[in-house]
Amino acid sequence: MNREIRKRENPRRAGDRGQWASKTEYILVVAGNVVGLGNVWRFPYLCYKNGGGAFLVPYSLFALVCGIPLFLLETSTGQYTQEGFITCWKKLCPLAEGIGYGYFIMKLYDFSYILVQVWALFYLVFSFRSQLPWASCDNTWNTANCVGLQMLNSSNLTANQTNTTSAATEFWERRVLGMSRGIEELGSVRWDLALCLLVCWVFCYFSIWKGVRSSGKVAYFTATFPYVMLLILLIRGLTLPGAGEGIYFYLYPDLNHLANLEVWIEAGSQIFFSYSLTIGTLNVLGSYNDYNNNCYKDCFWFCLLNSATSFVAGFVVFSVLGFMAQKQGVSVDNVAESGPGLAFIAYPQATAMMPLPQLWTVCFFLMLILLCVDTHFVTVESVVTSVSDLFPKLFHAPRRHEIFVLVICSSFFFIHLILVTEGGIYVFQLIDYYACTRACQDFMTVCQCLAIGWMFGTDRLFNIIEDMTSHRPSVFFKLCWKYLIPLLTMISFVLYLVDYKHLRINDWYIYPDWAYTLGWTMTLSSVLMVPLWAAGRLCLTSGSLRERLTILCQPAKNPVWQTENGKLGEEGATAELDLHLTT
Repeated sequence: MNREIRKRENPRRAGDRGQWASKTEYILVVAGNVVGLGNVWRFPYLCYKNGGGAFLVPYSLFALVCGIPLFLLETSTGQYTQEGFITCWKKLCPLAEGIGYGYFIMKLYDFSYILVQVWALFYLVFSFRSQLPWASCDNTWNTANCVGLQMLNSSNLTANQTNTTSAATEFWERRVLGMSRGIEELGSVRWDLALCLLVCWVFCYFSIWKGVRSSGKVAYFTATFPYVMLLILLIRGLTLPGAGEGIYFYLYPDLNHLANLEVWIEAGSQIFFSYSLTIGTLNVLGSYNDYNNNCYKDCFWFCLLNSATSFVAGFVVFSVLGFMAQKQGVSVDNVAESGPGLAFIAYPQATAMMPLPQLWTVCFFLMLILLCVDTHFVTVESVVTSVSDLFPKLFHAPRRHEIFVLVICSSFFFIHLILVTEGGIYVFQLIDYYACTRACQDFMTVCQCLAIGWMFGTDRLFNIIEDMTSHRPSVFFKLCWKYLIPLLTMISFVLYLVDYKHLRINDWYIYPDWAYTLGWTMTLSSVLMVPLWAAGRLCLTSGSLRERLTILCQPAKNPVWQTENGKLGEEGATAELDLHLTT
């Protein structure tokens, strides 16, 4: 059937909304977004913890069954509708529009991850000192129990000195965070961190203030430079004494772990986290593509890039941890950590033991900052895009976009000041544990697959992808969208609820009851958007229940495409596209 109608550009949308200046910019922005902290501080530890090389078995299976199919689904629907993650559901399945609003709530919570960028910037500033402050106990914030690197590396540290803390830990907890005794004691704002927060939000603003025109240009640096740093750190790590032992701990396969259900759940969770699935980002990035971009081929390469980066990052991390373990005379499992403990305690402590410690510390934190920057400004841009598409007359006017971005960035700078208080780490951990939890992504995944697979229709989506790319997806994708992914994520969702445990910090701090209530409120604030929106639409639509369901489960009018004479002809274009999708 004739594809020219869809190929022609709608001048209204291109002029107001914009597109990627080139395919290269799209590749760099998506690559920068999907390659982030999860590759560096989460995957290596999960691999070591869950059977080494054996963990690659469930990880690879979930990449094939969930990662690649969902990546294609989200990118293709965004590319087809040319809308953000809220309004795209109006065109695909109006009954499921609550999914978009759920994404919106989750994205607002995701803004809090700028705090990791703030910490990394703070460490980067201190990395230029002649004496790294986390290497010694000669600082004003250190306690009598502090143990410096020289003592850690000597045999004088006996086993009965259990009340000691490392200089790196004290720098993290006492100098960077200034931790209070709990979330009940927020304390005062730490103004050095607040200054770093301001710098991060200013950089975010100028990365996206012109939309994809500016973010695409920024990605030339922010998406490529981390790979340069990763390569430098990899070469340095592999040449360190003890690196082999660390890599052995990282990859040694223990097949017994495959019988543990938790290993499979963590593998699936890692795929969703690192691929940026079911949070709306891929919909938005795909929506700026040309209609005929080959998103089918793109999804394979992006997923391969992400997983390969995770695998290589494991060598970077565990080669250094092996070196650190050898210097201290302990096994690797005594120094292996995940999350902030790896990035801000273990790794800086390890680099401080190397020759030219400032150089390797600067390289590491530059890499960490740029990994955070890409993910963060894409997160903010996806929210701005989706709200702008929801109110196009208001925000697609000249200069309105820049003002809206300024309002968003400045507002959240002031909101996030609570995260740089003395009790801010407790607030951040609460958001991380409840607002951006696995349960939210599992629930949204089930809803998304039901909406596309059973309401919009996989055959219709197959026809759309074939029309856009000239490639018809394998029937395997249909099986995944309709059956496998909903089943697996529903099982994961149920197991999360069954195995739920209250959040604790350092195994000693228990949150007050009101904090746990607040946490569950954050979880439900996104999850409940789907059923509440569906119930509201059913109540407001006229007709019998069956008639209302029929109307709301059908795709809305197709996008307005340009006709031969240059005028907008919705009726003819819609009829032609509907005829194509049914043949």
